[in-house]
Amino acid sequence: MPKRSAGLLIHRTRAGILEFLLVHPGGPFWARKDEGAWSIPKGLVEENEDELAAARREAGEELGVAIDGDFEPVGSYRQPGGKIVIAWSVEADIDTDAIKSDMFTLEWPPRSGSMKEFPEVDRAGWFSLPEASLKILSGQRAILDDFMERRKAG
Repeated sequence: MPKRSAGLLIHRTRAGILEFLLVHPGGPFWARKDEGAWSIPKGLVEENEDELAAARREAGEELGVAIDGDFEPVGSYRQPGGKIVIAWSVEADIDTDAIKSDMFTLEWPPRSGSMKEFPEVDRAGWFSLPEASLKILSGQRAILDDFMERRKAG
């Protein structure tokens, strides 16, 4: 069975422009990557865990704040590596300068025996739809598309 992640497509409207909150993964692998490297706040669903509860927990771990609001299902998306991402949308306004992400430990450089701590998320930002479409991982772009389709429908 493929691994499942759950996440939140957080959005707001500023000066009439719809914006999406995306997060940039921390750690050395992602340090110099930008376009096509950002994600919705998300993480693995634990065994027997409610998927929306997992999405809210993971967003809290990556942003350092609890997200409340009216959560609307967006869909499930198979990523290029086989993992399934289940997404909900929610309207919220978060100060991206104040995020505080959980940390993880990684041997870095590889095979050095040296363990270093890195944030799960090293930054977050608000992006218009055209910007978000460029920034987001290709496997998650359909989340934006489906959200916009649902929004147009009603």
